[in-house]
Amino acid sequence: MILSSIRLKNFRIHRYLELNFSENLNYIVGGNGEGKTSILESIYYLCTTKSYNAKSDSEVVSFKEKEFEIDGLFRDLTEDKIRIFYSLEENKKNYFQNDKIVSRSSEVIGRFPVVILAPADHSITQGSPSERRKFVDSVISQASETYLKNLLDYTRTLRQRSSLLTKIRESRSSHLFSELNAWTERLIQSGTELIDHRVKFIKEFNEYIRYSYKIIMGNEEIPGISYSFLDGYDGKEIKDRFTMLILEREDDELRRASNLVGPHRDDYLFEINNINLRTYGSQGQHKTFQVVLRFAEFFYLKEITGKTPLFLLDDVFGELDTDRAVKISEYLREVGQAFITLTDFSNLSFLKIKDEDLVFKFKDGVIANA
Repeated sequence: MILSSIRLKNFRIHRYLELNFSENLNYIVGGNGEGKTSILESIYYLCTTKSYNAKSDSEVVSFKEKEFEIDGLFRDLTEDKIRIFYSLEENKKNYFQNDKIVSRSSEVIGRFPVVILAPADHSITQGSPSERRKFVDSVISQASETYLKNLLDYTRTLRQRSSLLTKIRESRSSHLFSELNAWTERLIQSGTELIDHRVKFIKEFNEYIRYSYKIIMGNEEIPGISYSFLDGYDGKEIKDRFTMLILEREDDELRRASNLVGPHRDDYLFEINNINLRTYGSQGQHKTFQVVLRFAEFFYLKEITGKTPLFLLDDVFGELDTDRAVKISEYLREVGQAFITLTDFSNLSFLKIKDEDLVFKFKDGVIANA
């Protein structure tokens, strides 16, 4: 899958911008505040219907403007023309594929797979369990429509059950308990399916992690990921284990009016040589692991979906030592089309620009030289 071109209107600093991309590496160069990251953000919008670093669509509209627009052209076996239009006054966003409106974002996820490596990725290995769950869910959701639908159903069930727990705590009405049992059964059913899918995913994904880590670090270290919810349990025991845990926490859930058990509270353990990365890893090991996660995601999605994802790298090389940066730049050649933001090339002589690559240099949000 290739993104041939993009057009932006009133998107952050870009009042109007058109770019035609290389099928290989696209370097987007400029100082801070010149609109480099906005290019990656707009590509991410096309692939997912949303931003990866804005809390709301309204943040993205250019100052004093009332709407933004993104147009992109994807080429694979066929061509797909994508258009996103957002109105600030209506607070409404429309997503069009080949001039036909797509009503739900779940219909877009996975259609144009995308992988982004950004500074915020430090939260995956160093942050809270919710960040690791978000990473895993985003990967599986792009690979499996079934998982995405089940995840959305599970999230809705959590909201309904939480609301019901609050009502029970306030009223202690007996008839609400039978309704709670029904929601609990639904939670267990959809939660069990999520857990089962995650267990299988981690087993598969570990192979991609180890391969990418070896490319960058050689055989010095052995990485791994484990899944915390059901240590020692698998297969048909998952549902029984889940049910038992809910029964054990039933009083606590009623008292706190909160869903205390389930895959929404899971965590993943990242390890190097069987040592907990979050607790004992160096900054270099954390950064390398974050990079490896994204390469592993790329090759996993490519194999599972049969589509080549777009690979976005936002200001990555400045945080790496030269040896690792060289390995990663060489590894990028196996990816295909990638979009890489850089502040400058002065300390990055190891980046070998080939004739088929493109360099876009920005100054004040405008292409200064291309």
